[in-house]
This record gives sequence, C-alpha cells and structure tokens, in this order.
Amino acid sequence: MPIDPADEAAIAAQLGRVPRGIHEIGHRCPCSLPDVVTTEPRLPDGTPFPTTYYLTCPRAASRIGRLEGDGVMKEMEGRLAADPDLKAAYQRAHEAYLAARTAIGEAAGLDVPEIAGISAGGMPERVKCLHVLAGQALAQGPGANPLGDEVLEMVGAWWASGPCVDVAPVGPESAQA
Repeated sequence: MPIDPADEAAIAAQLGRVPRGIHEIGHRCPCSLPDVVTTEPRLPDGTPFPTTYYLTCPRAASRIGRLEGDGVMKEMEGRLAADPDLKAAYQRAHEAYLAARTAIGEAAGLDVPEIAGISAGGMPERVKCLHVLAGQALAQGPGANPLGDEVLEMVGAWWASGPCVDVAPVGPESAQA
C-alpha cells in the first residue's frame, strides 16, 4: 500500500531528507504525525537495512539521545547480564523483531541474507541503540521490548508541546489554497 504523501512529507521534514524504503507507518505520535516508520529490509538502492523500526520524531530522538549520553545503555546492559528474566524478555524482543522483518521482506518479495539473524539495537546480547528499542516498543506495542518500554517511560510526553514539524498540506486540496 502506498504511503500517504502527507505522511511522506512529514517524515521528510522530521528527518531532514527524503525517506527511503518505507514499508508502512509503524506508529503515530499522539499529535497524529508518524513517529516510527517500518522500513523494508533492503533499501531501493539495494543496501541491506536491518533497522526495521526507524524512529523519525526529532523531539523523541533528541530526548533518547540525552539518555544515551547519560549512560543509560551501559546501565541497561549491566542489568541484562544480571537479570535472567530481563535477558529472556530481551531475547523474545529480538525474535519478534526478526519475525517482523522477515514478514515485511516476504511481503515485499525481498530476500536479504546479509542481515539474517541480526536484529538491531544490540539485541539480544547488548544495548547499543535506545532509539531502535523505543521504535520497536512503539511499533509492536507495550511489552514487545522491555528496555524499549523503559526508554519510552524515561523520555516522557515528547508530543505535549504539539507536532514536532510543520507540514504544508499535500495533494489536490493544497493546490486550491
């Protein structure tokens, strides 16, 4: 199904570039704009792309970047090593990520053996990117990734001050304005 041009324009404004390989909108912010895109496992130029859930909201991304700078990844990784229940839940998140990417690839007729078994964010052994973990938690819902859920709780309501970008209307109705 094609991506709505208004969504594509919003994502381009969020990223500061034309988005690539969008399969679908993975999640919408409470402000109504996309905040996660689900990407195909191979970009249009042929590059393998393991980041299935790509966080697009610059406000959320900035807050998560501050968490990374504050050492949250190291703390979470330490907890993974010490907590078998957390480790098992993180393993399940890794498996769910891989299953979703496989389904997206199959739906798009894409085979991407270069990234087989590789999820994102350091899963299942490390914590390497909080943005990816939060993206998975938003796209797959609460409980999909325990560390992603924690990240979302820590960043709070990034949408509270309104949309992160202003997007002009796209389509026939905008030509009449």
